[in-house]
Amino acid sequence: MSNSIAVLIAGGTIDKCYNPVSGNLELPATSVPEMLRQSRLSADVRVEHVLLKDSLDMTTQDRQKLLVGAKQAEESRLLITHGTDTMVDTAKVLAAERSLANKVIVLVGAMVPFSVSGSDALFNLGSAIMALELANPGVYIAMHGRLFGYDEVIKNRQAGQFEDC
Repeated sequence: MSNSIAVLIAGGTIDKCYNPVSGNLELPATSVPEMLRQSRLSADVRVEHVLLKDSLDMTTQDRQKLLVGAKQAEESRLLITHGTDTMVDTAKVLAAERSLANKVIVLVGAMVPFSVSGSDALFNLGSAIMALELANPGVYIAMHGRLFGYDEVIKNRQAGQFEDC
């Protein structure tokens, strides 16, 4: 297997930043290149900006853009940064595409933005990258040190974590 990874950026909390003027968390740009730099990743990584949205605002067309990006990627290992609220929905769209059956696809996000102290983003990203190395072809969700099959996970909003369904 090639040592190269495609990272498809979709946005979500992992990329949100605090705007001191509005007092809101916003998505002005992605933090993924900085996260990869801090990780000291030795693999060849290609980063593709597909979207920069809160996953609650994602549409069918947005998911199709991610699907096209995944299908066009020459890499066999794909990491997709995504908001946690609807990442399972996007994972289902990707898993239904037969042409992706030989790829390892891992969706990852964060409950706390990378830009905020105490964030889980860097740990989740590192876990997802390790999952890309070890998992068999398929579509997965990597959160908080666990790897879930896309159809075996739910987000427990009350607990703020992903768990087996």
